[in-house]
Amino acid sequence: MRTSHRLLLRFYHDPGYDFSRVEVEYVDRGAPGDRSTVQGDRVLALDTQYLEVDAGTHVACIPYHRVRRILYDGEIIWERDWREGSERQEREHH
Repeated sequence: MRTSHRLLLRFYHDPGYDFSRVEVEYVDRGAPGDRSTVQGDRVLALDTQYLEVDAGTHVACIPYHRVRRILYDGEIIWERDWREGSERQEREHH
């Protein structure tokens, strides 16, 4: 099972992908539905523990455990579900 961090690194470094076509949905407390989305061209860095994004007025650090979905060209490639309380299920779509 590939982690969100590893998948984002692949999209970033693999010349077969255009990182600007990546979309990352993450938990954002206080945002509508407690979710926000960032396009790949606004991701500034992929640190080992978090991704840095251009949030307009500042740089935001989003820990990978808050990433809920990764899409490429609008298609869900990876998502994390929370079921039965704290049990975590990660699925990679093909």
